[in-house]
Amino acid sequence: MKEFKTSKDNKNKLIISLGDPAGIGTEITLKALGSNCLNKNIEPLLVGCKKHIYQTYSELIKHGINNIPDPNNLDIIDIPLEKKVTPGIVNESTGSASFKWLLNATNIISEGKANALVTAPISKIAWYKAGHKFAGQTELLGQLTNKKTSMLFTAVSPNNGWRFNTLLATTHIPLNKINDTLTKELIRYKLDSLLSFCRKFKENPLLQIAGLNPHAGEEGKIGIEEQNLVLPVLNEWKLDNPAIKIEGPIPPDTCWISSLDAWNRASSENNAPDGILALFHDQGLIPVKLIAFDEAVNTTLGLPFVRTSPDHGTALDIAGKFKAREKSMIAAINNAWLLSR
Repeated sequence: MKEFKTSKDNKNKLIISLGDPAGIGTEITLKALGSNCLNKNIEPLLVGCKKHIYQTYSELIKHGINNIPDPNNLDIIDIPLEKKVTPGIVNESTGSASFKWLLNATNIISEGKANALVTAPISKIAWYKAGHKFAGQTELLGQLTNKKTSMLFTAVSPNNGWRFNTLLATTHIPLNKINDTLTKELIRYKLDSLLSFCRKFKENPLLQIAGLNPHAGEEGKIGIEEQNLVLPVLNEWKLDNPAIKIEGPIPPDTCWISSLDAWNRASSENNAPDGILALFHDQGLIPVKLIAFDEAVNTTLGLPFVRTSPDHGTALDIAGKFKAREKSMIAAINNAWLLSR
């Protein structure tokens, strides 16, 4: 294995934390790194267990998957597993490993030794078993950096190059806590974050905000959150951002229809929004995964560095079967490199 050496210019160095070792993280990372779709300037640095990486590589070769990099030619920060891993079975040991790997990767990028972070999927259950009471990697990264974060999903249509963006106002919280969590300040902050991201690609993007209740509340007949909270915040935000067209609150069952149409078009010319604010986790993730499951990338906004992740989980049901698709990991790596430029 090559010795990892930092250089003065780390603009192409990208760290990949390999996620839960019982899942598909190492598999999809090796598959992605062998793809011709990756930018050739990327210099990956893997954080995980060297032995586990070599074992995964050997199994992939046995399964006839040859277009993957030899681990001998990769930079690897070796943090060995303490116990043998059974594919598809998460436990305290796998949770402890993925947590350590992410901590180490975060320390490296916080020291300026790399330009972006990509995280393979972890198991929240395994983290809890290991004593780490975080709802996810996003929440841990926010605490480690003392930053207020936002979870955004971005994808580029393979049909026309149109970029599809959805930001979540609330993330990993129970449904019965959403009303208490949604505040005027939070919605304004999320709209500002969404606008800032969309402006990386378009100066005056079109934004939309989904309603919380069915039919966006029907003017107060099916819930009062739109009338009492969302609309007043939206009207104030419009006054502060007069150049930006924003629509909503839009009934959540139809909010993403124009995005689906734009995604499938042969041409990038469309009237779809450049960014949508969803008010809770599954409201945004269901349409994102239906429209762009293989291409969508989880992007954490608000951190002092770029962090992306595939939009799927550990896929424990197919772990060790070596048939996981690597498209979302390829997209995560490419987007991390692009956004960090």
